[in-house]
Amino acid sequence: MNVLIVFAHPDPQSLNASLRDVAIEELMAQGHSVELSDLYAMDWKSPVDRADFAALDPDARLKVPAASGEAFAADALTADVKAEQKKLLWADVLIFQFPLWWFSMPAILKGWVDRVYAYGFAYGVGEHSDRRWGERYGEGRLAGKRAMLIVTAGGWEQHYAARGINGPIDDLLFPINHGILHYPGYDVLPPFVTYRVDRLDDAGFDLVATSLRERMRTLETTVPIPFRRQNGGDYLIPSLELRPELGAPGAKGFSLHRR
Repeated sequence: MNVLIVFAHPDPQSLNASLRDVAIEELMAQGHSVELSDLYAMDWKSPVDRADFAALDPDARLKVPAASGEAFAADALTADVKAEQKKLLWADVLIFQFPLWWFSMPAILKGWVDRVYAYGFAYGVGEHSDRRWGERYGEGRLAGKRAMLIVTAGGWEQHYAARGINGPIDDLLFPINHGILHYPGYDVLPPFVTYRVDRLDDAGFDLVATSLRERMRTLETTVPIPFRRQNGGDYLIPSLELRPELGAPGAKGFSLHRR
């Protein structure tokens, strides 16, 4: 398989970087081809601004979806964005690797998503009618591919448990897993999360590295998170509300969107 790792940590000597190297080594040992987008090393430009759309009239308002769609259709996106889109089309598996900062991904990685996920490429595609509402959430340009997160957190695993003070880790990562990965079509694998990383000693690292190698060996066989497909009949169109007869009694929130 072809695997793209989009990596977001500023320190090349970090635990994240060491885990990245473990993942790449194992993937290559299994015969996979690996591409790495190391965002800090690339000095990736995070904000979307007028510089992204050279053809935009200087006096026109910057309406990002419209400008993004026009630039994509005209093959006029910036070279860095087009290079990342080419990698996404090449890859059978996408891995986002990052430290959990303030309950989300680092800004540089969010900026990668904001710029690379152009209108017409990752969203704004497909038929909108009384039967379908675009190709998204299980469909879209990246459907049939797999994706997963490799995440490090400073807190204890119990802090991110069902009753933990930080909230369940699956809920914290839902906007990324569901809203960024599943939205353009990916089958999303359960995340690989390492906790208390600031206190990890050599023995602890070895245990984590062993587990990560196993996850890399099972990329093709791991069962994806069972997110519901938007156009599969579970949602009313065009309101996109889950049908009232679906979901466990009393269930609400993110869990409703898993089968």
